[in-house]
This record gives sequence, structure tokens and C-alpha cells, in this order.
Amino acid sequence: MHGIPVISANADSMIELLGELVSHPSQGGIDSPQPLLNVISNWLDGQGIAHHWLRGDNGDPLGIWGEIKGQRNGPTYLLNACADTAPFGERATWRHPPDRPTIEDGWMYGRGSADSKAGIAVFCHILADLAQDREPFAGSLGFVFDAEEHTGAFSGIYSYMRLRGSEPIAGVMIGYPGNDRLVTGGRGFLRARLTIHGVSAHSGASGNQGVNAIERAAVLMNLLSTQPLPTSDEAFALPPRITVTGLRGGGSYSLVPDHCELELDIRLTPAFTDVQARQLVEKLVAQEESTSLTLRTDIMWQTGWPAYRLDPTQPMVQALAAAAAKAFGHDVPTAVVGPSSIANYLSTLGIPATAGLGVTYRDIHAPNECVRLDSLAPTFSAYREALRQLLR
Repeated sequence: MHGIPVISANADSMIELLGELVSHPSQGGIDSPQPLLNVISNWLDGQGIAHHWLRGDNGDPLGIWGEIKGQRNGPTYLLNACADTAPFGERATWRHPPDRPTIEDGWMYGRGSADSKAGIAVFCHILADLAQDREPFAGSLGFVFDAEEHTGAFSGIYSYMRLRGSEPIAGVMIGYPGNDRLVTGGRGFLRARLTIHGVSAHSGASGNQGVNAIERAAVLMNLLSTQPLPTSDEAFALPPRITVTGLRGGGSYSLVPDHCELELDIRLTPAFTDVQARQLVEKLVAQEESTSLTLRTDIMWQTGWPAYRLDPTQPMVQALAAAAAKAFGHDVPTAVVGPSSIANYLSTLGIPATAGLGVTYRDIHAPNECVRLDSLAPTFSAYREALRQLLR
């Protein structure tokens, strides 16, 4: 990574904090985030940075938040990184233990090192740096490190936004990894569980053979997989997608199954919206039902988020792209990506959010997740420079 400005004192401190974070497991839905959040809270205390806890109705911790105010009025920007991680999976498939930060050839291994504990380590140091030099700032820098993102509950960010109420936010920078592009858009999502009904019977009967719900599901899956969807366009380069992600039914060798469940993950684009996706699934369900006499299929929808794309001339986008190019020594183009994030949710509130500029990484959500340690310093530099410009 030639030509990258290295801030050595901060780099060593960021590596130390990242290792401490990785050593405290925070698998979504498995581990309590309390020990990890304690590490963050103690570090912020050591820097004299005031902060508060987010808690659920039952008192469980959901995250940490705070705000550093400048000496003059101005916009508020928010730094966000998730505190929970994907599960470890099978430990035997890891090169090094997933909860023991291990440095090898300039890479730190461990679950969450990339998504998104490196983001937390960098942002904590951004806060400490700007807190010491807030006098010239016009505006405020908020932060939230939230749990329950990987579970899909998003309780931490929801709690923070409820707490904040109507106070305006000029933009959010989410600390996902990767510096080959600045993520400024993403497909949305909608999910559904289909319960397909049949008529049970003995699988060996010579008379009444029933109606096999799994066979009905197979017909419906074929309709879903062969249905043409809108194509991508120049402004939003990715097409929509419908994926069957779950199939459950049967369980007895001698019984024709009378119900089967399908789970659908639907990726949305501006050309294929929530309304259009629902209409299409309902049409295909009705088409399959028409061949099954009076048997029905029930649809249970799970509300998702729409696709979003930021205007490339938006001030936060321009500031971060320019600062990233300078820090990493190469152009960092904006991009729309396939996965959704809380940036999609924030767009529904009218809040622009970038969803990925950060450390170099490998194997996110997979065994041997790791980050390149010499990418911490340029990530720090990019965010610091962009925020200094935006809060000037």
C-alpha cells in the first residue's frame, strides 16, 4: 500500500483496540453484546468521551451512542458500526481460533475483525481525535455502535433513531470494510413465508393418493425461478432477484405431506419495488393454485426496505470519495451493491448514508475472516479528512 500516510501512534492503538474487540465474542443471537460494549465504553471513558447506553424494554444492552458538539452551530453527521457479528460456524474450519485475535503476515484473523470491529476501532479513534480539536467545528459528530444487526432485528439502530426523534442528521457513515469502492446504494429486500397446503394420505395407497404439498411447492419454485424480472439500468447497475432460501415439509416416509413451507428472499431495485414484488408473487401463487382445485397457499410477508442510491454530488459522498482517494492513493469510485444494510432503512427516513469504506479484508462471514492491519491508518485518515471538511 505505497504512498499511504501512516499515523503510527494511532495505528498501534487501533490494532490494540481491534484485538481487544475480537477477543470478546458478540455473535448475533448467540452471545450477549454486554462484554464487547463494556470494552468500547471503557475505552471511551479513558478518552473522556461522554456516551450513553441503548437498552431494550427488558434492560438488555443494544448499543452505545453519544455526540461531540462543535463550538458553532452546523450539521450533524453520524458514525455507525455494528457491534454484533456473524456466528463462528464450525471452529475446525478456521485457520486460527475465531475469538483469539491472531496476527499473521500483516493480517489479523478473528470473527468480526472486518464486519465491523475494525470500523469500531477506527471510529473510536476518530472521535478521540476530533474531541481534542472541536473548537473550529461547526456542527456535531454523533456515533452509535449498535447490536442485533446480524440477527436481522436491528433493535439497536431502531432504538437510537427513536431516541433521537426529529433531530436532523445530515448524513451517516457506516463503517463496513472495503476500500475498492465507496458504497452509495444497495438493493432493497422483501421476505415472505409461503405455506402450501396439500391433502395427506398413505404414500403406498392404491386408492386415495392425496395431494403432495411438496410437489405443489416444486411447481411454485419453478414458476418463481423462470419468471422474467426487470433488467438493470445505467443508474442502478444490479437487477432484482428472487431466491428460495428455505424449504420445509414432510418428515414421515409413509405419509404424503399436507403442508410445505417456502421462504423467499426478494432483492428490490427502483425498477422492481415492494409493491411490484408482492403483486408478482401473488400472481404466481394464484397461477399454481388454479391447478390445485380448492387448495390454497398462505403468504406471510415480512416488511423489508426499498432500494436506495445516493446522488453522487451529495456533499458527504464527494467529501468522503475525495478523502479516500488521497488516503489510499487510488481512486475510490462510488458503487451500488447487492446486499442491503441499515443505509436502506435510513433512506426511508430521508437520511443519506454511505455503507462501506473501510479496511482491506478477506472472508467476511466465512471462516478465517481477517483484515489487513496497514489499512487501518488510511481508513482513519479518510474519515478524519472528510469530517473535517464537512464540519469546517
